[in-house]
Amino acid sequence: MHGFPLDVKVKLFRVEVSTHRTDYIVTNDVGQDNAEAVKQICSLRWCVEQLHREEKQLTGIQESQCRLARAQRNHILAATLVWTRLKQLAYASEQTIYQLKIGLLDHYLSQQLKRPDMPYA
Repeated sequence: MHGFPLDVKVKLFRVEVSTHRTDYIVTNDVGQDNAEAVKQICSLRWCVEQLHREEKQLTGIQESQCRLARAQRNHILAATLVWTRLKQLAYASEQTIYQLKIGLLDHYLSQQLKRPDMPYA
């Protein structure tokens, strides 16, 4: 048999998110008995997942070809700083981080088509 060991115990929580929505959360922390605590932990984990997804999609964090650990850390830091700034601008402009990036790219492309920084042959 592949995959999941048969002796692993899990606990299922039913969490009411709103009057029209219920979520189910599975944890291997069988000693946990507080559904609200599980809901808060999952909320925090979701924020971390969102951070990783946005960094990958918007900053090119995974594109580093650095071999040295210090260079990799510098690349990760730079990507995280870019993500942080994009988040700040998105909140200030009441846009999603994706809308903001597309808008910035559209503005840049339009500007370059009108007055290119580099002359074309």
